[in-house]
Amino acid sequence: MSNPALVCALRRIDAFRVLADALERLTQCREKLRKSDGLLQTVMAMTPEVTFRQAVIIFTEMDFVTEHASVLLKPVCFSYLVRQSQRRHAESLLTFLQTGAQILCTVLLIKPGAWSHSLARILRKLDLEKFSVVGMKHINLEPDIALGLLSSEVRQDPAVLEAHRTYLTSGTALVLCLQRPNAVKKLIDLLGPEDPKLARALDPFLWRAQYGISTVQNGFYGSKSYQIAVRDMKLFFPEGLCCAECQTLEEEEV
Repeated sequence: MSNPALVCALRRIDAFRVLADALERLTQCREKLRKSDGLLQTVMAMTPEVTFRQAVIIFTEMDFVTEHASVLLKPVCFSYLVRQSQRRHAESLLTFLQTGAQILCTVLLIKPGAWSHSLARILRKLDLEKFSVVGMKHINLEPDIALGLLSSEVRQDPAVLEAHRTYLTSGTALVLCLQRPNAVKKLIDLLGPEDPKLARALDPFLWRAQYGISTVQNGFYGSKSYQIAVRDMKLFFPEGLCCAECQTLEEEEV
């Protein structure tokens, strides 16, 4: 009780695991901290229930300003990084903790060849995972758009880059806009690693493990982050989406 403590409230997707991993790495550096006269000691809430109780005790509703459009996952963990939105939209984070997860959208592109043979099964899997399809179209990818879907690692190797681009533009792809709570992370978790062999080694039920042939013909592209999902929705569905609840494009419009 002789020294003050700093209490933080942080918010992000998969907050509990990410914060726990960060604190574990910090623990591994404690030897260096001891040499500098200060040993940092940290405590975090481990469950949503404890998070809420501690937040109510320590903070008031007026202490929080949350960005409505960027809420990716509820529950959030006890330590919230607070920032104002572009629209200066203020709301009670404590109220948000009680109301549940916000429905968001993400983009799934089923690559040429994969959707024509397995569309019914893929749609069934999406339904079982509580995804709603709010946008769907066939598309022949232009080379520059195909390039924009590739990771920076792929772009570093000209031969690999050309293999991906050739395959993505070789036929018709099916683009879906999907909606559900925590949509971006849920879809990425279902797809698994981009290498089907690695996916099969981790879990044979991962989608790329089941439908992928190689790192190039791996069946699917999925938006890897919330920001990329917004970009992909604007790219593939500029005409809008058939959902009233998902206002991602409207909220993110500058």
